[in-house]
Amino acid sequence: MRIREPGKIREGLWMLGRAESCVYVVEGTTESMIISGGISYLVPSLLEQFDTFGIDPTRITKLLILHAHFDHVGIVPFFKRRYPHLNVYASARGWEILEMVKARRIINEFSRAVSLRMGKEGVCDRYDVDWRDDVTGNALSEGDRLELGNLDVLIHETPGHSSCSITAYVPQLKALFASDAGGIPYKETILTYGNSNFTMYQQSLEKIKDLDAEYVCADHYGCVVGAEAKDFTRATAVKAREYRALLEKTYRRTGDIQTAARELASAFQREHPDNILTREISEEVIKQMIQHIAHGD
Repeated sequence: MRIREPGKIREGLWMLGRAESCVYVVEGTTESMIISGGISYLVPSLLEQFDTFGIDPTRITKLLILHAHFDHVGIVPFFKRRYPHLNVYASARGWEILEMVKARRIINEFSRAVSLRMGKEGVCDRYDVDWRDDVTGNALSEGDRLELGNLDVLIHETPGHSSCSITAYVPQLKALFASDAGGIPYKETILTYGNSNFTMYQQSLEKIKDLDAEYVCADHYGCVVGAEAKDFTRATAVKAREYRALLEKTYRRTGDIQTAARELASAFQREHPDNILTREISEEVIKQMIQHIAHGD
């Protein structure tokens, strides 16, 4: 089963934001934590949801970035500036990327482009959401643990979707937060994106597939619960093999990376016109995947 409406998933776990871009609040006995940085235009929705659901933002002491793509770090600057006590966490590689002037520029440009696509362009002007050099934080790596009183947030490095991807797992809640490294529950299917290295993406799926998850908390299109959650990562691994085969087949037929990417991006936009990405961003993502496959990643 898939939950796409914001609200309480279970005791100690909230899904907030919007269906196409979700963030989660995990509530421990001593403090709370935001997992995932979402897309920038979520800010007013989150502030409203804090009030609606009675979530005290001053109790939130930690924010975990699962990877540094623009649609997963968008709310971070606003909340870090509004709540200076907030400790922000990402992988070491994630911070390397977020410290690059070019990367911050791309994050800000893509955030505005998608906000415009989704009819939310005014948010970027009304709220201080741009990435600048004032947002810093702490680096996490394989085996690290963050404590929230009665809850442990365990960290696994899961590169492949991006070079900086990490996965969080809360055993007490049986909740898995793999972001796009764990598959996207789009409509009734699963989308797979091995953007930076498809082989490593598939290896990361194998790494986390045996974690006991009753709640797979995806960053896009909601939370998977119950029986589907238990097998979701394995099902994602199957979809990844199928999608890789399509990328390889299209590249072999066209003989050109750009042509193959353009063809696949156009087909995806025709089939899924309501997806969050612009056609240009979608084409660039697919191009990255084909490049790595073509070069024998």
